Amino acid sequence: MLRTNREKLVKLSVIGEIASPTIKNVYNISATGIPCVLPGVGGIAYNLRVGDFACGWEADHVEPCVSTTNKENDARSGNAANTAYNVLSCIGNKAIVASGDAKGEIGTVTGKHGGIEHVLIDFKPDILDKLLIGDKIQIRAYGTGLKLLDFPEIKIVNMDPYLLETMNLQTNDDDGEALVVPVTHVIPANIMGSGLGANHVNSGDYDIQLFDDSVVKQFGLENLRLGDIVAILDADHSYGRIYRKDAVSIGVVVHANCVTAGHGPGVTTLMTSTKGKFIPQINSKANLASLLKLRADI
Repeated sequence: MLRTNREKLVKLSVIGEIASPTIKNVYNISATGIPCVLPGVGGIAYNLRVGDFACGWEADHVEPCVSTTNKENDARSGNAANTAYNVLSCIGNKAIVASGDAKGEIGTVTGKHGGIEHVLIDFKPDILDKLLIGDKIQIRAYGTGLKLLDFPEIKIVNMDPYLLETMNLQTNDDDGEALVVPVTHVIPANIMGSGLGANHVNSGDYDIQLFDDSVVKQFGLENLRLGDIVAILDADHSYGRIYRKDAVSIGVVVHANCVTAGHGPGVTTLMTSTKGKFIPQINSKANLASLLKLRADI
């Protein structure tokens, strides 16, 4: 077992509600110049969950399962409540329905989507049928401040300690200073798009551009799934998202593919190392659906 500071972490309640789908511009212009009218962010996605393919949908930025936000808007603090909701919620946290016909049912946080600033929550299909837009969902936010005590070169963000345990990270055999991390894909930093340059990674995501067919084929990205754990090479997320040679960041795919230029399946950061203290190991089971036992068929 890797030594962590989990006993020092505070478990705190944060609350949001199921967000309505929104459309700002009826047409999105695709990267090939085609006007498209497509489903996008928000709402309850009844047929799209973690474990499903991230590509191939007639959609743009669709979020799996349930999209949530905190709508409290104090004149003095602006959107501070939703910022806290996004920053403090961690992948793997338990989410409890607090109102409506599904009150008391439990789901799991699976992602954070920047720009729209949504927290994404997975529920089983029978629970989805009982949920309504506007239902309140309280999250037991736990994980902010998590550290690996023996690996100071590795920074952890957005991760429940339980998820860290399920990833079954191992030290490398050579010097014990790096971690072997099961991932489904290794991704080059030069195809990462929207979200690059943000000054922190404690919320939000950034996108894998899939517009170059040769790169998609080279890295096997056509079979990306929502919930996949991926390694991004030459990407440093210590204090934002930047290109840095030999750095490595680990993240999770949180929303579906996009047609608009600079966008694609989004990745929320889980771990980063400026000095590249990760050894990615390809494993098709490195997906939240399997790690967190969200689905029996994955």
